[in-house]
Amino acid sequence: MELNIRMVSVILAMLFFLNVNGQVKHHSGMLRDSVMLQTVEVTGKSKTQRLREGALAVNAIDIRSIVSSINSISSIIDQTAGVKIREEGGIGSDFDLSINGMNGSSVRYFIDGVPMDTKGSGLTLANLPVSMIDHVEIYKGVVPTWLCSDALGGAVNIVTQRKKNNYLDVSYGFGSFHTHKADINGQYVFKNGLIVRPTFGLNFSKNDYMMKGVEVWDETARKYLSSNRRRFHDDYLSIIGQVEMGVTDKSWADEFFVSASYQQVKKDLQTGQVQTRVIGMADRQSKSWSVGARYQKHHFLLDDLSANFSFSHTWDHSITTDTAHRQYDWNGEYIKSTRNEINGRAFSRRHFKRPLTIARADLNYRISDAHLLNLSYQLQRTGNDRRDDVDESFVPANDVLAKHIIGLAYNQSFLDGRLYNTFFLKDYVNYLSVEQTDLAFITDSRDNMGSNTKNSFGGGVGSKFEILPELAVKASYEHSVRLPLARELLGNGTTIYANLGLKPEQSDNLNLGLFGTFRTGLHSLYYEVNGFLRFVDNYIQPQITEKEGMMQYTNEPAVHIKGLEGEVRYNWNRRLHVVGNMSWQDARNRQRYKTDGKPSAIFNNRVPNRPWLFANAEVQYDFAREISHLLPLTSHLYVGLDYQWVHWFYLSWESYGAKDSKARIPEKSILGANVTYSWCKDRYSVSLDCQNLFDQTVYDNYKLQKPGRSFFVKLRLLLQ
Repeated sequence: MELNIRMVSVILAMLFFLNVNGQVKHHSGMLRDSVMLQTVEVTGKSKTQRLREGALAVNAIDIRSIVSSINSISSIIDQTAGVKIREEGGIGSDFDLSINGMNGSSVRYFIDGVPMDTKGSGLTLANLPVSMIDHVEIYKGVVPTWLCSDALGGAVNIVTQRKKNNYLDVSYGFGSFHTHKADINGQYVFKNGLIVRPTFGLNFSKNDYMMKGVEVWDETARKYLSSNRRRFHDDYLSIIGQVEMGVTDKSWADEFFVSASYQQVKKDLQTGQVQTRVIGMADRQSKSWSVGARYQKHHFLLDDLSANFSFSHTWDHSITTDTAHRQYDWNGEYIKSTRNEINGRAFSRRHFKRPLTIARADLNYRISDAHLLNLSYQLQRTGNDRRDDVDESFVPANDVLAKHIIGLAYNQSFLDGRLYNTFFLKDYVNYLSVEQTDLAFITDSRDNMGSNTKNSFGGGVGSKFEILPELAVKASYEHSVRLPLARELLGNGTTIYANLGLKPEQSDNLNLGLFGTFRTGLHSLYYEVNGFLRFVDNYIQPQITEKEGMMQYTNEPAVHIKGLEGEVRYNWNRRLHVVGNMSWQDARNRQRYKTDGKPSAIFNNRVPNRPWLFANAEVQYDFAREISHLLPLTSHLYVGLDYQWVHWFYLSWESYGAKDSKARIPEKSILGANVTYSWCKDRYSVSLDCQNLFDQTVYDNYKLQKPGRSFFVKLRLLLQ
């Protein structure tokens, strides 16, 4: 009798597991589902854990479980090992994301494998509707061929929801500094099989937080004194709307969707690249329209061949207006001026039209259960049509950047998935056509006019071997090449000068890691330790001109980066979750001699304006059982704390200037807290989030001050 009960239990558990996961996979990762029926436990690994335990160095974040509590995906990414996001101010400000010491355009962003740029230049991690996201993949140093990118330092891939049923997910939040956020995401399946997926997102903030210790003129003392003043010209508004229509599970297509999207951003400019330059009237606006289509099919032409095709075209138009005859200070007062606010040059109303066309093809051929071939191709063409309505000296130009990327990969899986190898090659064909000639003494435009085509090759290998469930090792290597993008080459029309003399970056990236999971009773502990090396030639580094408040990207001939990072994840009874990580990244200039043969003063200096030692910690506990006599059975009450620490670092090269007077970004140490209550099986939820709980003065990108203590309330309704 006991044997029969156990057999029935095993069968029921297997049926449950198949229902949840769709299929049994022999090489899966961290436990997500666990069913205990008497003495039998059946477990399966989540998508995010399988990614973490793959051959490549990857951070994977499951967003579905925390979507009710977060208001920005960038805040979650910033807390992962080896990753640091640095913002120039409050909501909507420009930001820089680094992965293992590589930053800027070395890191690329994707939505479902398609470059995020297809939605418009104004769309970022900060204003992407959170409710549309399933999970996030962060690739470090080595990027898989199917992403079809020349990313040098890594890639962030946002994977969106792919539910089968009808649903509507609506959220609204409000908080400090007159901040409002609203997201709507849903799906409706008609009887004839047609699927419609609408998405809408709105973000608004005045960003009127207190600036502490800024210099203000005191008429009585007849000198500048340090004082606190509230920001007064930093409004931000972003709107994104998208509609997808298509079908799934047809004989001719597993998925076929067409889409149309619109995105608009209006941003007041408060400062340049340094906060001593105060702006009171200049602003930047952008509008983007996009259309696209994607097609997926298993058994495409051949039984063992699967295909994924996509095409999109984006019309992107931005306008920067700087025509005020004024020069402001932090009192909000101004004096009349004959020059513009941003850089002290001629008044301007500059238009940038950057049409973007992307075509992608991804083919997978399964030779056998253990062997897979992947062939991928991407064409990306970006225009840069510039003109000015006010500045008569500005010469219109239409520059073009285009690239073809081809990738070929061979993947192996042995020993029931415990051993996995991938080998890949990439071909980069880059085309650049330049017409602009303005500010040639700064931008090198006259020496780089005309067009040119360059071809480069790269490739790599990755391997994972699971010795025990508690111990596995993985290693990966890639030689990668990257052509500078529009922002680096052509500037942004406001605070970044063009530099047409930039050279492509090249890098040899190596990762080596250990990971494993310990389980006993109600306890589980996952750990991961990774070491990495990056040998970069022509490293692209932003340089700041503090007097003008401007920035320009330049090449450093040789930069070597080495680092170590570790992360621990502890879970008790699915109620207590603890995550901690620490990262050390040592990026140094390795050019011993200058071009004239003289010794370089900055040889072996740490690359400036880059965080090199930081840590994060998170704790969350579900109090539902402790107060179950007060709450319905399907309710949860989550209470969490998060902590961020960043070591101080220099703003410029450490060999320049006197050590005591050198500008440096101070240490960052902030604590946050959040509470989330959900009921009716997560149909309704409300959360309260507090950032910078103790109101610390925090500087970040280029010593630009970030907001102090802030509160945010979020309400969510999920119907399905």
